[in-house]
Amino acid sequence: MNSDEKAASSAIMNVLVVDDESNIRKTMKMFFDLQHHKVTTVSNAKDALTEAGLQIFDLAFVDIRLGLESGLDLVSSLLAGSPWLKIVVITAFASVDTAVEAMKRGAADYLPKPFIPGQLKLVLERLASMRMLEQRITLLQDDLNRKEPDVSLSSNHPSMQRVIELSRQVSTSDAGVMLRGPSGTGKTMIARFIHSWSHRSDKPFGVISCPSLNQELLESELFGHVKGAFTNALRDNPGRVSSCEGGTLFLDEIGELPLPIQSKLLRFIQDREYERVGDHHTRKANVRIIAATNADLESAVASGRFREDLFYRLNVIQITLPSLAERSGDIEQIAGNMLAFFNAQNHKAIHGFTPEVLRIFLNYGWPGNIRELRNVVERAVILCTSSVIGEELLPETIVSALPPQIKIGDRIKLETIEELHIRRILASTSSVQEAAEVLGIDKATLWRKRRQFGL
Repeated sequence: MNSDEKAASSAIMNVLVVDDESNIRKTMKMFFDLQHHKVTTVSNAKDALTEAGLQIFDLAFVDIRLGLESGLDLVSSLLAGSPWLKIVVITAFASVDTAVEAMKRGAADYLPKPFIPGQLKLVLERLASMRMLEQRITLLQDDLNRKEPDVSLSSNHPSMQRVIELSRQVSTSDAGVMLRGPSGTGKTMIARFIHSWSHRSDKPFGVISCPSLNQELLESELFGHVKGAFTNALRDNPGRVSSCEGGTLFLDEIGELPLPIQSKLLRFIQDREYERVGDHHTRKANVRIIAATNADLESAVASGRFREDLFYRLNVIQITLPSLAERSGDIEQIAGNMLAFFNAQNHKAIHGFTPEVLRIFLNYGWPGNIRELRNVVERAVILCTSSVIGEELLPETIVSALPPQIKIGDRIKLETIEELHIRRILASTSSVQEAAEVLGIDKATLWRKRRQFGL
């Protein structure tokens, strides 16, 4: 058994069995239960299509003869709604013609009755491996299509180290996680890391930006809609909850979620149930929700703009990301990672940044955080025609925002020198305690100075 088959054998599959013989259904359910897979059994095509509308199945075993109905017709109908589904046709009336016809209809395999558990196990492992491989390809394709460089998982800043450690710890559970911090600090990337470290890592990861859509479109994007549910709903949309089955859905800027949708999200988190817009069928899905915000949700709860019960459901574990200015000692490494990413994207071989550029990066306040640094590095890589990125490639807004170079003896206020010195010591040390020791002051005095200078 190769590594893919071993992984497939340990992965939990959601299996649908469609057979009009009760003994077959009972026997197959017992087999799949023993293999620790989820299994749903039905006796007819109507019930099969109903279940396929309520759940996301990975595999289906369909009998060719379902009373007076044709299992071959059901194969086409199931694949129309779930094109990823792997279907095995099972029958007591095996022939080359039925096998060929089943494959033409989209079946992945063919199993003649009577079959033994060993045969069923081989088919299951092969198709589970195929299904996992397809999911892995989809995830890799998503990574290739991503236009964002990775945030480094190494940091010299204690608060960022704590963020990474907490993220690893919470990844092993399905508890609600609230990522907080200023815009552009990398909350989406941390959510991706939590997903990639979790048992859901081989399943989809989806992102919805709550402020980007109006209420109607946001509900549709989240839970899906049926054709004709509203103007321009020209076809069914399964929604992100459905497409992320088994995986993780990241809701960015959750504080912008309209109140009517908040109640529906709360119900989904509590009961795993939801309805598509314009549809009365209650569906189920197994999706982990991770939320993020840069807003004061406590104030939103107090004013009635955000549901208190939803807040507590989402905020089981809170992880607060520091601003880029707070972790300025990491800027050079982050910029280097971004340089490597944009080098590859633009087919360039730029070696690094000049010392003057690194000084500017260190002393600039980065109000846009990592997102702003990303834009600066990408712009510089595109414009660079030499082997290093110099000051001339930086936006004028950054260069002009920096304090002037200061030398001891310049006719300036002592306070200005003090601020610059404290800023540089904070950037070159790994903790407030270490910075205070270098400066020869206690931590309380350093905190007061930071507040005074806005550091």
